[in-house]
Amino acid sequence: MGSVSLKLGDGTARFKRSTLCSSAVNILMLFSVLTTNLFALYAFTYSTKHHTITPFHHKNITLISQHVSLIIKQIDSSQKKLARIENQILGYQTLNVSRPNLANELKLFLQHHQLPLGKDSRTGITEMVASVGHSCEKSADLLSQYMTYKVSGPCPDDWSLAQKLILRGCEPLPRRRCFAKTVPKVGLSTWSGLGCKNLNCLNKNPNGFAFDRQKYVKATSKNDFLIDDVLAMGNNGIRIGFDIGTGSKTGTFAALMAEKNVTIITNTLNVDAPYSDFIAARGVFPLFLSLDHRFPFYDNVFDLVHVTSGLDVGTKLEKLEFLMFDTDRILRVGGLFWLDNIHCGDDEKKRTLTRLMEKFGYKKLKWVVGQKMDGAVGSGKHEVYLSAVLQKPVRI
Repeated sequence: MGSVSLKLGDGTARFKRSTLCSSAVNILMLFSVLTTNLFALYAFTYSTKHHTITPFHHKNITLISQHVSLIIKQIDSSQKKLARIENQILGYQTLNVSRPNLANELKLFLQHHQLPLGKDSRTGITEMVASVGHSCEKSADLLSQYMTYKVSGPCPDDWSLAQKLILRGCEPLPRRRCFAKTVPKVGLSTWSGLGCKNLNCLNKNPNGFAFDRQKYVKATSKNDFLIDDVLAMGNNGIRIGFDIGTGSKTGTFAALMAEKNVTIITNTLNVDAPYSDFIAARGVFPLFLSLDHRFPFYDNVFDLVHVTSGLDVGTKLEKLEFLMFDTDRILRVGGLFWLDNIHCGDDEKKRTLTRLMEKFGYKKLKWVVGQKMDGAVGSGKHEVYLSAVLQKPVRI
């Protein structure tokens, strides 16, 4: 989910659950708007019916102009009232920074800061406005807890709180004025949120913390593509890429690509294990970001986008389209879109995903649909998987 600015007072809209009381207010406001417009219309028609018809002169024109002006003002006022009603019905409302027990640091962060020299001639802005996720309104208490700390002191060990906010759509999180926790050495023993403290324990993790180097070096099924084969499809023009999903959450794909002189940024969250810490320890780049967030990259910058999950068609089609369009945005023309063992479930879901891919007009360099048993799915039967390498076309 992208981010919008939070403002004090008459600020940018925020989500808030509608109540029975607010619904009654909405109905009352709508009734008052309609009544006002009917009164204006009646005033206009009454004056024309109860006056002797005389040739038009200056007074008649002035009277009509006044009525027209009144109606225009009422229409403008009605539109503004209806817009406010619509915002309330949709659940939008400003973040109330005057609520009790809200952290002072959060209030300070959300303040507007005027530019010292006034309007900037290049950007046109006059002030700096803080930016946080619009869904933070729904988690204001947690956000206030996140922003409660000693200024210039050590930050609380609250990575799990930050991740909880992110998974609730509250991203990007506000900046803080405290020092992040440092560790004396790289190692799992320093990670506060993990029961396992060694690699043997992690490898037995049922959630799949594994280091499968062979997957991209030696195929075990027809759905497994080798790194060298995919790089060859890019005519040796693959330099930077983005890895999306949980299939490479230990950074194995990025580490193998680094051996081929390809820089990969890996999207990850610390769910069940310290993936971000571990990926960074391997010398590759972790991006702590949920898939609901707009990718923080400029358009057409990546030569390769590798997807192992996130496109599972069990979610709503519109949600998949938002993710796909954003993925398409960051992939350059001629770049490769690698779908790596995407779980389809059955043929109908496979057709849904296929139609979605065809909407973008990609050239199919390789397309394989197969069935395999996957213990992570838990169905106890063979499931349909799709693997493909697609090339982004030129669009006019």
